[in-house]
Amino acid sequence: MTFVIAAATAVGTAFGTTTLGGAVIAGLGASTALNVYGQVEAGKAQEDELKEQARQEKIAAEGRELERRRQLNKVLASNIVGMSTSQLKGEGTPASLGLTGAKTIGTSEGVIGLAERLAEAQTLRRAKMARGTANIGAASTLLKGAVNIGQAQNAFKE
Repeated sequence: MTFVIAAATAVGTAFGTTTLGGAVIAGLGASTALNVYGQVEAGKAQEDELKEQARQEKIAAEGRELERRRQLNKVLASNIVGMSTSQLKGEGTPASLGLTGAKTIGTSEGVIGLAERLAEAQTLRRAKMARGTANIGAASTLLKGAVNIGQAQNAFKE
């Protein structure tokens, strides 16, 4: 208890106020510091969480792409077998039909891949925004704390 009184007296003397004023100012400073720390840490945690979400989305997208390719290869193989054993005459050669189908599928895969990359990038942007918002909130809290300390100092002037 003696330490707290001595600290309050020292803060009060430093700010030119009473011991009570020093205690109030010290309390406001500590409260502001804790609020700022909490806001910054919450922003970091949210950023980390969103980055992890983006990483998991990327892994899931890669898994979906592998599954789509496996199914596509299965369909293409069955189409080639079907065309080679078929006695029907179709328009174009089997190779040209296969090439047209592959181009269509390639375009579709490209669009799906682009959409998944855009979703990942959006999540990473949200992570940066969360961190930035927390830092702005912390700066605002610092400014409010400084104003409160100034008001307390004026209120407890000797």
